[in-house]
Amino acid sequence: MTTNNITSKPRKKILIFDDNLEILQLCTEILEDLGCEVKTSPTTTGTELQVTEFLPDLIFMDNWLPDISGIEATRLIKANADLKHIPVVYFSANSNISQLADEAGADDFIAKPFDIDVFEEMVQKYVGN
Repeated sequence: MTTNNITSKPRKKILIFDDNLEILQLCTEILEDLGCEVKTSPTTTGTELQVTEFLPDLIFMDNWLPDISGIEATRLIKANADLKHIPVVYFSANSNISQLADEAGADDFIAKPFDIDVFEEMVQKYVGN
């Protein structure tokens, strides 16, 4: 008798900060189709606590958010010794997104509206196998 030892890999965890509920829903569907576990937040209230509790493999951060801006939230994450290793991808409709991402200390950026293939490629770049 043979036994199949199938070990399932832990799902990659992705946290998305965006106040646009349609974007959150779209991104969640795309990421779940890729086999990721997704948590979303429409606000940056308690950014570090939210990140610490979920410990994602990747974070998508919008620029315009209630409470504190995406720049401030990203800086908090990157200043925290326990969280700074987590890649943050800045995503926004701002025309100067590369400058904003640089100012925030983000690892990368993607402009909105985004092409789904480009979004998936960004995810694979940071959490792909």
